[in-house]
Amino acid sequence: MDRRHRVYRVFNQEMYVEPNFKVVKELGQGAYGIVCAARNVASKDQEAVAIKKITNVFSKPILTKRALREIKLLIHMRNHRNITCIYDLDIINPYNFNEVYIYEELMEADLNAIIKSGQPLTDAHFQSFIYQILCGLKYIHSANVIHRDLKPGNLLVNADCELKICDFGLARGCTENADENLGFMTEYVATRWYRAPEIMLSFSSYHKGVDVWSVGCILAELLGGTPLFKGKDYVHQLNLILHQLGTPDNETLSHISSSRARDYVKSLPKQKPIPFQVNFPRANPLALDLLSKLLEFDPQRRISVEEALEHPYLAVWHDPTDEPVCDFNFDFSFESLEDIKDLKREILDEVLKFRHKVRRRTPLQPHPSISVPQSTQNIVYGNPFTNHMNGTYQQPHVGKNGSPAHLNEMMAAQHQASYRGVPPRK
Repeated sequence: MDRRHRVYRVFNQEMYVEPNFKVVKELGQGAYGIVCAARNVASKDQEAVAIKKITNVFSKPILTKRALREIKLLIHMRNHRNITCIYDLDIINPYNFNEVYIYEELMEADLNAIIKSGQPLTDAHFQSFIYQILCGLKYIHSANVIHRDLKPGNLLVNADCELKICDFGLARGCTENADENLGFMTEYVATRWYRAPEIMLSFSSYHKGVDVWSVGCILAELLGGTPLFKGKDYVHQLNLILHQLGTPDNETLSHISSSRARDYVKSLPKQKPIPFQVNFPRANPLALDLLSKLLEFDPQRRISVEEALEHPYLAVWHDPTDEPVCDFNFDFSFESLEDIKDLKREILDEVLKFRHKVRRRTPLQPHPSISVPQSTQNIVYGNPFTNHMNGTYQQPHVGKNGSPAHLNEMMAAQHQASYRGVPPRK
């Protein structure tokens, strides 16, 4: 047995954990590994972390590359408060390994669980979540990276409504070169409900707008409590989008490189768009205006992340001086590697290099340049939309004490925490 690690049984698998950590809870498992919560028992504050064990890393080149991509991007993006922060990496036996351990900050839930819980959310919650997603996405896009798998399950949330984007395993670089985009669909297995129409219809080029579309789908799900485009398969998904947004014009159709896909859309009966007010009659009109711009069928006309941040719906949050960009573009050159040995060496080098960097500091301390959000009791209880109310827009649901409804009482009890509402701007 490796005496440098503690061994725990998590989801019926062995997890080798650094000796100063104690596993306290199983969190989740999937096709790519398992995750548990642990505490640093050697520290005064007993900091909590999430430990992810990526399994079978070298069983297939596509899985190896996905693990390498996740590690590299987490390291590159760790300076932003709306992107999950990686604390440490570990490989048990550098000479013979098929697993990688990632130590990350522990969050209390994901947005999917929050939505499914049925807890009443206010318009202020929607604003806060969408604003934070866009801030994180601005940072990601500024590094010339497209996330490609934005969905509620990949958005982690804390009790104070702090939100962080996670899971970069499907990310790709963005380019205007159509030839370079031919491989964009490789390994594209993201949930179809949040997939942009240009992906579905094989447009001649892809860009950052695919993530913007996903943000629109997330906003719609917040407003309605269920996915807007809940397709059962490819054709059903496309038909749902066309039914809501109407038949695209000829200019938009001309960008579809697949003649088969283009002919299919043209063969359908002409449809008029359905106003989002029909879907969400009680929603803030400003939210619906932003939604219409996020869910623009034509990616060339779709709003950008920067434009979305400036939308009046997010005015109470928007602060250009506090929405940073990444200093460097991410290097995707490793994507050209195909040999397992080369990829394995790349992963080992990345792990050892990062460990050397972070272990010179106190464990669990983020990089000094990371802006760590501060929890606060000062909540935005007021209604910031007073000047924009009209029609059937309803006042936010409030609790007995006059404050906005708490996010998720069930999870608050589970974590011995209280969802205090929306954190204000600093």
